[in-house]
Amino acid sequence: MNLNIIVDDRSSTFTVPDNLLLEASDFFAHLDADMDKGWQMSRDWVENPTAEQRCQIVGDKILTAIETDNEKLMMLMAAYILKKMPGIKSINIDVSGDMNETDIIMEHETVKPLGPIF
Repeated sequence: MNLNIIVDDRSSTFTVPDNLLLEASDFFAHLDADMDKGWQMSRDWVENPTAEQRCQIVGDKILTAIETDNEKLMMLMAAYILKKMPGIKSINIDVSGDMNETDIIMEHETVKPLGPIF
């Protein structure tokens, strides 16, 4: 599966092996258990992060992985996002220090035209 990661107007597609989504399920469960306790999202304490907020939190971890050149962490975090948000196309990671500004971009379904009404 592919996840387009956008950081500072630079975009790259990150390919995550499909089997990693299953093989890392224990890691994902641990990550979710940590976030279930609440999370500091920039200036805000979030008691129970939504799926989108969890992906914003993980997006911040991807930013750290990029800065430290930790490809393994980046792979796991990208896999988590793909698992948590089926249909995600891209994540535009905020670099200003406010993870609440990270954008999750979903794939849009193509709607077939109905044709003439009359």
